Amino acid sequence: MIDIGGRRLHIVCRGPEQDRPTVLFEAGAFGFSADWGVVQERLAMHGVHSCAYDRAGLGRSDPGPRPRDGLAVVSDLESLLAEGHVPGPYIFVGHSMAGLYARLFAARNRGEVKGVVLVDAVTPEASDNPTVRGWIRGFIAASKWAATGASLGLFRPAAPIFGDKIGLTGEAAAEKRHIFTLGAHNRWAAEEVSRWPDAARQAGEAGTYDPEWPVAVVTAGPMQGREGWKRMQAAPARSSKHPYVVNVAQAKHASVLGDRYADAVVKAIMFVRGAAKS
Repeated sequence: MIDIGGRRLHIVCRGPEQDRPTVLFEAGAFGFSADWGVVQERLAMHGVHSCAYDRAGLGRSDPGPRPRDGLAVVSDLESLLAEGHVPGPYIFVGHSMAGLYARLFAARNRGEVKGVVLVDAVTPEASDNPTVRGWIRGFIAASKWAATGASLGLFRPAAPIFGDKIGLTGEAAAEKRHIFTLGAHNRWAAEEVSRWPDAARQAGEAGTYDPEWPVAVVTAGPMQGREGWKRMQAAPARSSKHPYVVNVAQAKHASVLGDRYADAVVKAIMFVRGAAKS
């Protein structure tokens, strides 16, 4: 628990601290540090230093000031890295909605970022697509209902079945199921989701990734019928001089991080590490 100025954020680091660059994980909507438990464990076995954290109000972290848009999230992360003495350089890894935060963090910290890995992630440009905009509006509405349901205690009976769709192991799995039931976590997560359009705009205005950075994209689910969406997801890697794109057809949006499919994510991270170092 790291104090960033009157409130604390929770961070979990694994692997030898002297290893650089540090792999920095950002979870997707409603996610937190435990989402990366399996990936972190496997990276540590390779001697890789990595850190995952809980955004303000999520997991074990204290709430932060509103609005919880992209600038608020990235500013908190920058403060956490400074106060927690987690120096760069970094390889930024983002899942799902964290694709927006990845773009914004990279733009604000160009001298410290050495590569990016996007795991079934969105891009700021995707928000310009009418179909995606409609999906975002629906997700915002569903998130508000989820926050209400969790606050009323309705999620507790469902936690053993629906609390961990990732397929985590050990302490991470238990933590995921526990946090799934908490009203405060779900309310702050819904607040973040409600700011999705703002975060997308902020990330888009920040600019694109440096083409010299290696960029890896890992997508999940079948290709057939989703070719356009997959192309949007892969676009950041295609714009890099050191691209890596892989689709894990059998995985789902959440399970791509879990015990069964995490090796695909680890392989992408190791590619970016190797390209960044060379």
